[in-house]
Amino acid sequence: MFKLRHIVFCLPLLASPALANDVAFGSARDTADQPVQVSADSLSVNQEDGQATFQGNVAISQGEMLLSAQTVLVTYNEDGEGIESLLASGGVTLVNGPVAAEAQQADYNIDKAIVVLTGNVLLTQGQNVISGEKVTINLDSGTAQIGGRVRTTLEIKE
Repeated sequence: MFKLRHIVFCLPLLASPALANDVAFGSARDTADQPVQVSADSLSVNQEDGQATFQGNVAISQGEMLLSAQTVLVTYNEDGEGIESLLASGGVTLVNGPVAAEAQQADYNIDKAIVVLTGNVLLTQGQNVISGEKVTINLDSGTAQIGGRVRTTLEIKE
């Protein structure tokens, strides 16, 4: 039931060099075979509803990727053979190499390959910065939509 190796995070999609220019994202599926490490202050598993909750200083890493938050709720598929979704809340940070995202909440639907970051979202890559209230990332198509008063700073190279 508790198979964390099925967790696939969105971080590699943030590594696209085009982050601030056209908000295109690469695929996150290339790290799926790497081991996942999780640390937290506590873990509660509920077999009846198919959920596990990591709480307190949660850090989940896979390869170069890191997800940190105060709480991460893992919901398993009905058959218990995989993870349906992850819901991270409380000071969410996603990091992959030089790319980082911060938000109040991150909701990752693994089957649909959609990640929704909400609440004061800030995406950075080098000097390029994009902020908004909601960022929806489609891992399969490699695209993102940013909503809520969007602001950006772009580094122009000559």
